[in-house]
Amino acid sequence: MQKQVSIGLLGFGVVGSGVVKMIENHREELSQKLGCDVTVKHILVRDKEKQRDLPLHSPKLTTDPAEVLNDPDIDIIVEVMGGIEEARKHIRHALQNKKHVVTANKDLIALHGQELLEVASENHCDLFYEASVGGGIPVLRGLTDGLISDRIQEVMGIVNGTTNYILTKMDEDHVSFDKALGDAQNLGFAEADPTADIEGLDAARKMAILSRLAFSMNVELDDVETSGITDIALKDLEYGNQLGYVMKLIGFAKKENGSIEISVQPTFFDKKHPLAGVKNEYNAVYIKGEAVGETMFYGPGAGSMPTATAVVSDIMAVVKNMLLGITGKSNLIAGLDKEITPDERRFAKFYVRLHVKDKAGVFASISQLFHDKEISFERIIQRPASKNQLAEVILVTHQTSLANFQTTLEQLQEMESLESIQSYYRVEGVEKND
Repeated sequence: MQKQVSIGLLGFGVVGSGVVKMIENHREELSQKLGCDVTVKHILVRDKEKQRDLPLHSPKLTTDPAEVLNDPDIDIIVEVMGGIEEARKHIRHALQNKKHVVTANKDLIALHGQELLEVASENHCDLFYEASVGGGIPVLRGLTDGLISDRIQEVMGIVNGTTNYILTKMDEDHVSFDKALGDAQNLGFAEADPTADIEGLDAARKMAILSRLAFSMNVELDDVETSGITDIALKDLEYGNQLGYVMKLIGFAKKENGSIEISVQPTFFDKKHPLAGVKNEYNAVYIKGEAVGETMFYGPGAGSMPTATAVVSDIMAVVKNMLLGITGKSNLIAGLDKEITPDERRFAKFYVRLHVKDKAGVFASISQLFHDKEISFERIIQRPASKNQLAEVILVTHQTSLANFQTTLEQLQEMESLESIQSYYRVEGVEKND
């Protein structure tokens, strides 16, 4: 039996240092659980002279990737350097050298996961990436192990802690988007350049990964319809509160009749739904299976030690496979034909806020338009908008198709009595049987 497993680490930032710390501090427990020692032998860094807090069993630092990737004694490569093309090249090299790979790189897996899994399988190697979605929440392993026997119907969740923190602060403290974003940056929840978070791209990458595993289809990033939170107004959050809703940036993936719809968008949730209570930087993923029904994974979505926990768990899974002689057999390569659900078969309820001319007959004409499109209203709020003879109308529709709703908005724009469509959002977490 193998007495020691050696690891080569690519990157030594926040996550990399957490991985080394966890392996060092849990050395005895890991050895007892696995039946062999796990040691970090080499670490690829950009600057060897930089002061670092290294463990007692200090690994060798190098700036040469070949020293790590070509070392015959290294069994597992852990990629936590970030980026896409360089990481992709190193991972391909490692797999072709018959080394197993663990990565936390959501951008890479979202774009090239299928390709790398195929390379891993060709070389009888494991490629695991639990830390790419949800930090320390074991949602990917939940899909690939715990729920693998079920048919997943829906995956819906808060998969970006930055945007959830911002929306929580806007809702509870009644502060502007800019103020909430600044607070998130000061606390380290948001990057100096928060574009990927606030525009929904980070969440879209995670939803591509989740959907690929949930539905066994080669979902690509371009399949995820994506919108962010930069245009959300405090007024909409206030009206949402009156209606019993809370706003979340939601990743949504659903499979029905063999086709899938995937999106990331600001969504109003009924306050009774479990996702509505997920606040600040926390993540949660809600999964609906044909047999199991509804389940939810909840916890911290980022951070050094939560993410390191997921990485080390993947390392342990690889070591167990090595000891059992079954490496390369648990890589789940999406093989089902992919079909995207057309807008005519995508159904939801919608919140709409309008500015209209404040005169007799206007609301009747708007109601008639929706009636002609067979869209009925569940909730209606009407308020004076300003002193310039405008009224503000808030509508919550009953369930309708996305195609029908979009056509209605286009025709609404042509009405002389309409000043503007201020906003519209999907509504979830409420009973859809009207």
